[in-house]
Amino acid sequence: MNLQTNYLGLTLKNPLVAGASPLSDDLDKLRALEDAGIAGVTMYSLFEEQITQNLVGASDQNDGYSDSFVQAASTFAGSGILDRGVDSYLEQLQAIKNTVSIPVFGSLNGTRDGEWTQYASLIESAGADALELNLYCLATNLDESAAQMEERYLRIMTQVRERISIPLVVKLSPSFSALPNFAKRLHEGGVDALVLFNRMYQPDFDIEKRKVNVSLKLSYAQELRLRLRWLSMLSGRINCQFAASGGVYKAVDVIKALMAGADTVQLVSSVLLNGPERVSSILEELESWMSNHQHTSLDEIRGCMNYQNCADPEALERANYMKILKSWG
Repeated sequence: MNLQTNYLGLTLKNPLVAGASPLSDDLDKLRALEDAGIAGVTMYSLFEEQITQNLVGASDQNDGYSDSFVQAASTFAGSGILDRGVDSYLEQLQAIKNTVSIPVFGSLNGTRDGEWTQYASLIESAGADALELNLYCLATNLDESAAQMEERYLRIMTQVRERISIPLVVKLSPSFSALPNFAKRLHEGGVDALVLFNRMYQPDFDIEKRKVNVSLKLSYAQELRLRLRWLSMLSGRINCQFAASGGVYKAVDVIKALMAGADTVQLVSSVLLNGPERVSSILEELESWMSNHQHTSLDEIRGCMNYQNCADPEALERANYMKILKSWG
């Protein structure tokens, strides 16, 4: 059974990639994930805020870094660029590369114009096989239009793209008012793949203490449906690759994502809850399903449920909408 997947110019042994999460902070867990069959790993994010703090309090200490780090650091006007937070991130990336043989993707997370985008080159120098730029967006500025926000994100993407030669992936939220157009412009600007989607964390209120409660909730299976909709809408119509992220727990979820047009599928919550063995079970179930349906490669099912051959996807969505409304009772 051939589960090989071509992604970002890399040949992955299967479409399962560990998404950005605390999993990448534990080398033993990453070894276990690789042994279980995971095909790639995305590091946890290096945040714009961490880098900005580093720039404010930068020192000139670059000791202990390879020549490639020193060369990359020299591009930053005259000051040291590695404080403990950034230093640790790059060291962990190097440690992961020395620990596993699968591709390792770095991750930058930010939304504002600034010098932080320069750090993309350091992540490349540390050995990342690709870089995932997470544009976690929450529109709160009353004076910034949707078009202005998109232009800002395109500028950020361009600044990152210009600083690296490795493939660039952008992780998006679903909240853009014209997502297909924005996705198209990202690809035209040099983005190699899109990850659908990052998760919008929702606050809760403590009505007695009158404070905001913030807690991490893992994804749930129904979140996959939003990903399936937009993967189906975009794959085949925009000439870039796609990764599904959110709501994937079983092999059937992977199959659905592939049918919608995903090239890879990111796992986080299912592994955090069930351990690396979840990867093994998903791969076994995937191989069994493929064999039972007489498929020999993933390319035979990838994109078979997308809207590529639909002349008017908007009309189809309207028809489905009306059909669903009439289905109750």
